Amino acid sequence: MIKKIVAGILLITSLSVSEAQKINLPKVMAEAEKQTEVMLTEIPKAKGVSHDLVSPRTLENGKLKLVPSKDWTSAFFPGQLWYLYEYTGNNKWKAEAERYTATIEKEKTNAGTHDMGFKIYCSFGNGLRLTQNEHYKDVIIQAAKTLSTRFNATAGVIKSWDNRTKWKYPVIIDNMMNLELLFEATKLTGDQSFRKIAIVHANTTMKNHYRADFSSYHVVDYDTSTGKVLQKTTHQGYSDASAWTRGQSWGLYGYTMCYRETKDKSYLAQAEKVAEYFLNHPNLPKDLVPYYDFDAPGIPNEPRDASAASITASALYELSTYSKNGKKYKDAANKIVENLTNSYRAKSGESYGFLLLHSTGSKAQNSEVDVPLSYADYYYIEALLRGKKLKEGKKLF
Repeated sequence: MIKKIVAGILLITSLSVSEAQKINLPKVMAEAEKQTEVMLTEIPKAKGVSHDLVSPRTLENGKLKLVPSKDWTSAFFPGQLWYLYEYTGNNKWKAEAERYTATIEKEKTNAGTHDMGFKIYCSFGNGLRLTQNEHYKDVIIQAAKTLSTRFNATAGVIKSWDNRTKWKYPVIIDNMMNLELLFEATKLTGDQSFRKIAIVHANTTMKNHYRADFSSYHVVDYDTSTGKVLQKTTHQGYSDASAWTRGQSWGLYGYTMCYRETKDKSYLAQAEKVAEYFLNHPNLPKDLVPYYDFDAPGIPNEPRDASAASITASALYELSTYSKNGKKYKDAANKIVENLTNSYRAKSGESYGFLLLHSTGSKAQNSEVDVPLSYADYYYIEALLRGKKLKEGKKLF
């Protein structure tokens, strides 16, 4: 209890300091453009003769690692390009965004994955928002139809992974991020079935994924004949009972978005409680960039996860526009973004063009530990743009 009180005092103190800090957004975005130019020159070199590899994911053994469109991270780089176009209005970025987005299109019928929102909405969704391209609408609608095939009405959830021997019908907290695609499909078509699936999944996840303190399990396994929960485990966190920090971020972002789309106050309350858990955790560092797991045994000698920080910052900016605690959440988001900008960015011209360093993909598998990750960059740019809009008094949506 004393630790939590001290942590709260530290947080309040650090946020007060944060209010006086500023970042030079034009300079930061100009440097992001330069880094992205570096990435665009490095991708063809890393691709070689392979036509399957389409997007950067991370650095592996010091080299740029590309992934095929089926990889869950394939659309974050196209999404980053769309955000650069949104900020600059430069048609160069629009052309690159269109080119890289096109490489993801075949995923709209890939029913073997739940990651449809990540892949299609981060690319085609941003493209539609910024260009109103009618073809992008068709892709989003087809992707939502495909994702809907993974919904089991008895369990009330969308299945995450196939062909896993450890689980029968696994659902991960990350899956909350794919619901935005379904909400969008209903708005585009008027077909309420997509929206209903999203709401049922969100409600079931809220019931079964969260502990009493509003930390989240990573994986919940279901019996689809009864809807009963079989087990609650982790795949990327420290342990089944621990709080994997990116999982907390996915949930925060997901329930904030669900409130935006439904105005259901239970989602707002959930997002606020998840935010409080994150921001008040005694193991959250002063700079608000978390370790990969709040319960990792070697803290403070555990790897950080800048991707969890980026996702959290972006979510907090949006949550600040709905919550009575809005100022607190906006100040926290500002502090995260400022610290990422000042202490976690790659040096200009280095790291193959990635923007942020020090993310952790899966410490449990000793995979992608203390490296750049494409989704850290995507949500970092998103957070920067959301912060800009709020500063200018503009609505986010």
